[in-house]
Amino acid sequence: MNEALKELLDLLDLEQIELDIFRGRSPEERIQRVFGGQVAAQALVAAGRTVPKDRNVHSLHAYFIRPGDPSIPIVYNVERVRDGRSFTTRRVVAVQHGKAIFTMSASFHIDEEGVSHQASVMPEVPDPETLPTYQDRMFELVGDHPELREWAARPRPVDARYASPLTWEAHLNPELRSAQTNVWFRYDADLPDDPLLHVVLAAYASDFTLVDTILLAHGMAWGASDIMGASLDHAMWFHRPFRADDWLLYAQESPWSAGARGLARGEMFTASGELVVSVVQEAMIRRTK
Repeated sequence: MNEALKELLDLLDLEQIELDIFRGRSPEERIQRVFGGQVAAQALVAAGRTVPKDRNVHSLHAYFIRPGDPSIPIVYNVERVRDGRSFTTRRVVAVQHGKAIFTMSASFHIDEEGVSHQASVMPEVPDPETLPTYQDRMFELVGDHPELREWAARPRPVDARYASPLTWEAHLNPELRSAQTNVWFRYDADLPDDPLLHVVLAAYASDFTLVDTILLAHGMAWGASDIMGASLDHAMWFHRPFRADDWLLYAQESPWSAGARGLARGEMFTASGELVVSVVQEAMIRRTK
């Protein structure tokens, strides 16, 4: 297990400071705001800590309200909205400086039998083991630029293998522009058999590349284009059990952007083609010049 993944798992082990009140921290990095996937993952951990073990997350709906300050802890207040016979609902508010920075509703469901079908088909892409790592792809692009090379070399908890162009590649070559992105990802370690942990880690990873799918369609890239952006809201549906330490294909598309906003959708498939997670996110994308 690499140090970045150890740090992430430590960040997800929230401190309980009162009944239904939890405290989380951010990694010690030189960043201006907290990564949205981290807040969503920690909020889901807080909600899950108040739910019986026989109920698994089946959906979450979240809003990013204010930028998170990485220099101070985040307090997560959990409201027990409903405890039914089959479903449990929780609402979580993340607070910093006395103000809400994030809200989330999450629903949990007992295991039940039911009708089953899957209309979505996993895209045909190369196997992840045959693809270069994200770091190797970025090293080729940034060359000897010291700051960009340092950024590309940063340890990451998620092993991501792109089966489609990177935003930087499309920025340099307009022919690579597309509104679709396919990324294999996994957490490269043997993780505990805790269903909530695997769902939380998928929520964390889900926020890495969705906005990039919007940028890819326009040949824009962070650090290469005069843009600023932020996640506005985020919704996920968890369809069946999966493991985040096995390869998952994150197939993403951006059907629309206008008015300084863009929409992106994603589906996560197991290597055998089972659809396990659906994701939708809207983001703010502004040109600064």
